[in-house]
This record gives sequence, structure tokens and C-alpha cells, in this order.
Amino acid sequence: MQDDSDGESRPLPDIPPTGWAVLGLLSSNESGSGYDVKKWADWSIGHFYWSPSFSQVYSEMKRLEKLGLAKSWTEKSAGERSRRLYAVTEEGHRALEEWVMTGPVDLPILKHPVLMRIWLGHLSSPDRLKAILTDYMDQLRDLIKTAENDGELATIEPSWAYPRLALRWAHRHYQAELELAQDLYDEIDATYAALTPALDENGRLIPPAPERWREVDAMARAAAEAAAATNDVAPE
Repeated sequence: MQDDSDGESRPLPDIPPTGWAVLGLLSSNESGSGYDVKKWADWSIGHFYWSPSFSQVYSEMKRLEKLGLAKSWTEKSAGERSRRLYAVTEEGHRALEEWVMTGPVDLPILKHPVLMRIWLGHLSSPDRLKAILTDYMDQLRDLIKTAENDGELATIEPSWAYPRLALRWAHRHYQAELELAQDLYDEIDATYAALTPALDENGRLIPPAPERWREVDAMARAAAEAAAATNDVAPE
């Protein structure tokens, strides 16, 4: 909730997380163009939240301006093309501070294309899955270096102390992801061996019985109920 000047509270503006991200990027600088915001995102929140397209940046900035959380103007220097610059308004600063302080603590939504392909591994082959993971791990090693370099660059500006902390987290996250990917790679052959009884003579998956998932679901619910009942029993 936001506090009005008379002390009354009101709901936060109804904007998506990407809008708060752009507002946060703008709040860290006096002003910037859409190109600037895109670059700032790539150097910072792109490591742990969002690497936006230019169209997404402009869309969010227009939304923020319409809500009075940002403002814009056209600037033209001698011999240069005119640029539209954006900055946070006082209302935008207040809203952003309130969102940081009181916004809901949401769990991250993981969308992992490589893991989706592992999940559908029965449509591939062990060698191909290993090749996918090898490519992925090479990309992760590049990201580890990039996050480390960006974190070191952030040390030259005191006002970037918290962004630097977030970049160190991103660096450790990429390292942990690399270890997890290596674990997947190491387990591919054993996983294929476990799958073999469920393949026909052509190597295609034999689907389980139509009601099999219901049986497994019932087993899971029974186990959860048993665990809950055990936890409800007070120790003597």
C-alpha cells in the first residue's frame, strides 16, 4: 500500500513485474533512453530476471508514463538525432519504494528449455541429450565469466552496491546450474537403461496403462495424509 500525503494508504499501481523492473532501472539513473534502459537491463537484471527487447522496454515505459510514474521529453544535441529520454517521477519513486517494502514475496517461475528436452528424453537419444547438455554447459561458462566481469565493474560505483550483491548471486547461480547440468550429463546413460523396459522393439515409448497416473496420485495423497497424521501426534 502507498501512503498519500494525508497519511491514508492506497493500493500499489497495477503493473506487471516487468514494469517494476523498468521503473527500478530508471530510478537508478537521472534519465535514459529506451536504448539506455535496454543496456542497463543486460548488464544487471538480465542475469537473474529479464533481458528485454527494445519493444518491451518502450511498451513498459509508455505504461509507466501513462500512470504518472515516469515522464519523458525529447532532447536533441547539435549534429545528433533527437532522443526521447525518460525519468522517474516523485510518484514513481514513492510507488517503487512501497513495492520494494510491501510487495508480495513471489517464488520464481522457472522456465527451463533444456530441462524440458531432458524431460522428453524418450524422444531423443543419449548421445543427442549429452550434446545438448554440452552446448548448454559451454553457454553457462560464458555467463559465469560475464557475471563475474559485470560484478567487478560494479565495484567502481558506490551506488551500485546492492546491484553488485545481486550480480554475485547470479555468478553463484550460474556455477550451481553448471554443476546441476553436469550431474544430468553423468546420469544420462543410467537413465536410458532404466527406460529400456518401457520401449518397444522400435525404441518407441510404451505408454503406461490409462489409469496408471491415478494410482500414483492416490499413492501420493495417501503418503501425504499419513505424514500429516504423524505430524499431528504430539510427542509425549
